[in-house]
Amino acid sequence: MNPTLTALTGFVAWALFLLVLMELLRSKLVLTGAVRANGFQPDNGNLSPFMQRLARAHANCVEGLPIFGGLMLLAVVAGKTALTDPLAPAFLAARIVQSAIHLASLSPTAVTARFLAFSVQMVIAVVWAWRLLLA
Repeated sequence: MNPTLTALTGFVAWALFLLVLMELLRSKLVLTGAVRANGFQPDNGNLSPFMQRLARAHANCVEGLPIFGGLMLLAVVAGKTALTDPLAPAFLAARIVQSAIHLASLSPTAVTARFLAFSVQMVIAVVWAWRLLLA
């Protein structure tokens, strides 16, 4: 598998990991009677700060999938992964770093670091879009 497909698979797998983690933690809350099965808010707003950050980290992945994943998929379909391969590992690393920071803290330093990780992804996406348009 080339780096673009590896990064795309990793991106989807990371979003799935966050979803599975959230659902495992929610299941524990239901099984222990802490929350009724129908007592969850979509953003986990009635749960712990960690659960709220987990919901947002997962939502960030899902929100980014059409843009970042779409660019990688376009490169694969067009046979132009040579344009995306060099930055694909950096993209995936920046996405995981962004989510990990999001899960860890909402301190001003953490938010700044998270924004920097997201900025790396945005710059990579702009480079990819530009390269694909010119190819």
